[in-house]
Amino acid sequence: MAVRLPRPPRFDVWVALAGLTGGLLLWGIGLGMRPDTQPMVVFDGRWPILVPLVVTACCELLRRAAPRIALLTGTAALVGDLLTQGNIATVLMYTDLMYAAVLYGTPASARRIPWITGLLTVVGTLVPYAMWREPEALLIGVGVGVVSFAPASTGLIVRNHREAADAALLRAEQTALLAEMDRTQAVTAERARMARELHDMVANHLSAIAIHSTAALSLDSPGTSREALTVIRENSVQGLSEMRRLIGILRDGADDLEPAATPTLDSLATLVEGARANGLDVTLDAAYDGVPAPVGLAAYRMVQESLTNALKHGAPGRVTVWLRRPEDALVLRVTSPYDGRDTPRAPGSGAGLVGMRERAALLDGTFQAGPESGPEGKLWVVRATLPVTDTVQGDT
Repeated sequence: MAVRLPRPPRFDVWVALAGLTGGLLLWGIGLGMRPDTQPMVVFDGRWPILVPLVVTACCELLRRAAPRIALLTGTAALVGDLLTQGNIATVLMYTDLMYAAVLYGTPASARRIPWITGLLTVVGTLVPYAMWREPEALLIGVGVGVVSFAPASTGLIVRNHREAADAALLRAEQTALLAEMDRTQAVTAERARMARELHDMVANHLSAIAIHSTAALSLDSPGTSREALTVIRENSVQGLSEMRRLIGILRDGADDLEPAATPTLDSLATLVEGARANGLDVTLDAAYDGVPAPVGLAAYRMVQESLTNALKHGAPGRVTVWLRRPEDALVLRVTSPYDGRDTPRAPGSGAGLVGMRERAALLDGTFQAGPESGPEGKLWVVRATLPVTDTVQGDT
């Protein structure tokens, strides 16, 4: 099967035409490199000069497409040129073939050709001098170095610079890709954080509003409706305040809406009082000391979401919030009566449990939630263990 060489680039075509044209002009005016009286001129006359010239010009067409073939064929043409009166254009085109073989050839060729040409330069310098003992003999080595070693070394230098530039470009692209991945992950993490904050801040108040508004609409009692509307108003105001706090966080640096302080475990009593106002029978049993801010916020949000779920899904009965801090962890447990019904008293999306699980995972903690049977009947139990260390980091 015949091997079809690729079409040469336009630049290589111009190089071949320029070399051939220049060689023909020198041949036309009769300007050769050696007189026909020299011993090494085997083919005297002007016409034999054209054969190496044309072959070398054709090799220039392959300087990038097939650099190894072009160099080997050009070397044979250069030897043939040495047996004639010679043409400087043939020699110049051969130096370009040597340069292109190192620059565009395989990595193995790029390593070997400079070594081979350097060795030939040394041999071409020492052997003639040792044979003839004439200073002029050193010029043979100089000629070999100029024709072979110099262009090969130049090609190696240019190739190394190009490879270094390509490696730098690849590193820059990889760095940009990593930066884009980091940005995407940061945006995703921030969106998840804001989703948790929005859900935890607003769901409790909206659930209370939905439940009490249903009671106000279903009961024909002015006193009950007034109490329900009072609870609705309180939860609306508190929900609006929480929304303003979230907007203040999103508008970081705004003068008119500065974010309020982040909730801590010290606010649990207030949270429990609000749940009682919404109709829950809640008891708080908490003992903790020196909890880092991320852990405190996560525990606060878990209690808040647990109370919201008890309001929406729980059966009548007592809800218990229990917190303790052993040596290196904050342990949280919230229990509420559970009757297993599928329809909640207020609509929900199920994102609360997901958010609590995410908060625990961000702090390398554990989280469990589900129904359990106990002495007091069937309960819904939320358990979380959050590690407490001086190096707790992360955004909950």
